[in-house]
Amino acid sequence: MSRRGNCLDNGVMERFFRSLKAEKLNHLSFMNHQSVVCEVENYIQFYNYYRRHSTIGYLTPHQKYHELKNAA
Repeated sequence: MSRRGNCLDNGVMERFFRSLKAEKLNHLSFMNHQSVVCEVENYIQFYNYYRRHSTIGYLTPHQKYHELKNAA
């Protein structure tokens, strides 16, 4: 961990939550907590297994993980 005030500490998580809010949650209304949990879990599944990321060569994180795991 770096010291307080360093904006690069949580860069990955901040980017994920920005994508979650912009792509999924901003346009929805929820009746209860369970519906929010279900939508977030569905988005995480989509984000890791189907959504292609340009920074890792237009692969999904799951594909990149297995590529790196097989290379090691």
